[in-house]
Amino acid sequence: MDIRPTHASERNLGGMDYFLLWAGVAISLAEIWAGGFLAPMGFWMGVLAIILGHIIGNTFMALGGVIGSDHGIMSMVSVRPSFGIRGSNLAAVLNIIQLVGWASIMLIIGGRAGAVLGQPVGGILGMSQFWIIIIGLGTLLWALWTGKSVWKIMQTIAVIALLLVIAMMTWVSFGEFGTGVLAVKPTEMHFMTGLDLVIAMPISWLPLVADYSRFSRKTRPAFWNTWWGYFIVSCWMYVLGLMATLMTGETDPGMLILEMMGKIGFAVPALIMVVFSTITSDFPDVYSATCSVMNISQKIGAKAFMWIVGILSIFVALVFPIDQYENFLLFIGAMFVPLFGVVLTDYFAIRKRRLNTEEIYKTGGEYWYFKGFNITAVIAWAIGFITFELITIMEYPVGGSLPSMFVSGALYFLFMQSGKKEKMSGAR
Repeated sequence: MDIRPTHASERNLGGMDYFLLWAGVAISLAEIWAGGFLAPMGFWMGVLAIILGHIIGNTFMALGGVIGSDHGIMSMVSVRPSFGIRGSNLAAVLNIIQLVGWASIMLIIGGRAGAVLGQPVGGILGMSQFWIIIIGLGTLLWALWTGKSVWKIMQTIAVIALLLVIAMMTWVSFGEFGTGVLAVKPTEMHFMTGLDLVIAMPISWLPLVADYSRFSRKTRPAFWNTWWGYFIVSCWMYVLGLMATLMTGETDPGMLILEMMGKIGFAVPALIMVVFSTITSDFPDVYSATCSVMNISQKIGAKAFMWIVGILSIFVALVFPIDQYENFLLFIGAMFVPLFGVVLTDYFAIRKRRLNTEEIYKTGGEYWYFKGFNITAVIAWAIGFITFELITIMEYPVGGSLPSMFVSGALYFLFMQSGKKEKMSGAR
């Protein structure tokens, strides 16, 4: 693993590789559970929030990948032109925290599901701790395979198998719930609050999408297959969770669906889905947390840090309060929506997709700013973060995602343009 731009000989991933990668990431009990949070909106408003939220979040996520595919650079390296070489470490630290958190949440959900399916057998198979450790170690081994040609074969087989299991799960869900979900009356949830909970999911992948798009042969197929792969399957997962919660009031709809599959004799396919969907969703967390560390310092070897993240995620999963999952989603939105409002504004609006990649790694160069920090970017991000938090705390019915991204991006653009004019007048 190297933070320098990916060599042309290593850029060998095509459109289908990205479709399968992001479809596999989206197949997750965590996504089903997140869909259940929208139940107070009712079915049709919930579906509208799911589709619109994914259109918005997916677009931002895929645009973040464009920086990687254009220049062959990692996600945290792509932050350097806007925040400065040292300023990018702020994003890297936040990213490591959220990725360890995500990996742990996935393991908790996977562990609980494994225990539900293992209870009829009993013993150690009915213990969530056992499944957390097993799935966690499986994720670590999967991540250590990254970069080998066999990974593409394993990923393809795993995702196709998972899609078949999800189709089976959907059949079971519609057979159980039918059209009864349409009769459930909505309670009280602002549409924009629900939209925030949907946008947060694809946005959570924005700080790592370029870690994978940097291996693409071409930008366009990487962008669209990332977009569609995640959009189709993540929406699918959300709708399953929404339906299950509407009909039963179950706070963990993923568990409910798995229990139903077990009762009708589909326990083995359900267990396969639990194990491999958790691994395919968790693997990017472990890999990209390592990429973020490499952006900060390369004194720790990549594989050594993968071991650290993998083991740490298992330990955190054994103690993490899973009832904080919804707040965790909002935390991700508050941190990364305004941060990448700055990054995307810098790349697309100010630099017009042009970067001097050699300067990205140079102390005292074009992207060094003030002692390695672009104070303008940090201030714009901080104001965007405060905007998100104020809207959330005051419960304004506008949602925090879009206003915070607009505020941080607009302020950054205005500050940077003003700075350019001052330099030009000073030069005269």
